Amino acid sequence: MGFEQRANLMKRIEDIRGSSVVAILTSVRPGIGSQIAADFVRIMFDHLLLLPVRPVEKLDVFLCSNGGDGTVPWRLVALFREFSKSLSVLVPYRAYSAATLLALGADEIVMHPFAELGPIDPTVSGDFNPMEPNTGRRLGISVEDVSAYINFIKSTVGITHEDELVKTIEILAQNVHPLALGNVERFLSQSRMIARKILGTHMSQSDEHAINEIVEKMATKLYFHGHPINRREAKIDIGLKVTSDLPPELETAMWDLYKDYEEDFENLSTFQPLGDLLQLPQGTPPQKEYSVMHAIIESRKLSSAFKTKRRYTLLAAGPAMPGQVTVREDVLSQGWNHSQVP
Repeated sequence: MGFEQRANLMKRIEDIRGSSVVAILTSVRPGIGSQIAADFVRIMFDHLLLLPVRPVEKLDVFLCSNGGDGTVPWRLVALFREFSKSLSVLVPYRAYSAATLLALGADEIVMHPFAELGPIDPTVSGDFNPMEPNTGRRLGISVEDVSAYINFIKSTVGITHEDELVKTIEILAQNVHPLALGNVERFLSQSRMIARKILGTHMSQSDEHAINEIVEKMATKLYFHGHPINRREAKIDIGLKVTSDLPPELETAMWDLYKDYEEDFENLSTFQPLGDLLQLPQGTPPQKEYSVMHAIIESRKLSSAFKTKRRYTLLAAGPAMPGQVTVREDVLSQGWNHSQVP
């Protein structure tokens, strides 16, 4: 299907729920790094300006993403509140990390049976992060990995003496730059602060204890950044405002809409240019170009898609030593493309 057909699926959801629908999705295709980014806010503003009235009675945000910039959810939630009296987030599949933060800003989180949220502890990138030896790529540092190391030393190993604890911190600092460790604490504090602000858009000051409980559970008590939170856990264990008893027609419409996006993103196939290059017939130029879909923001009147065009070239190949293969990536073009319903 294409945008026109997806617009009809959005209309079906709007009719079922008496709402206006906007969609935010990033690729969850294996091998592709696609994230919620700061430019999403400007693109979304153009979509909200097309709403029939301001504010609409109910705004539904159809959301699927592995996450991204942790500051963007606060900006988007603030924008959504300007354009709606009631805000819901519809999750057909994944809404991890920054996407989970965005979902926390909803009066109602509508979760499909296949839907998952995730912890909000950030993975921190920065100029002082350690490098991967083979590629020179800066590695992300998980906040929970740093906390788990300290807890392992204190609780599991049983080291509690101050001098011995200092030595363990020194060992950590020899492998991870101290400024990178400081960045970890700053990002965790920021993530908690943004989560509280977002929850505060629909929870009152009298709910401060409940807000803090939710933030702590989502930020530190799930222990693993990849932990998938199903709708029962989100509602009962964490205390989120989750709607899980969906009418069959809504459940079907949400999944039909997601499957159409899934096809455009090619989420069911792994992006592996190296493997493709190694399988080219002998004598073929060791080069291949790809058009990659990274993000889609849509409403019934407008479609915005972020794509890149990339060329991959095999520079060296040693069949006996596959680890020595080198591939050059050239980004030929990138940017947002916009189209309206015909």
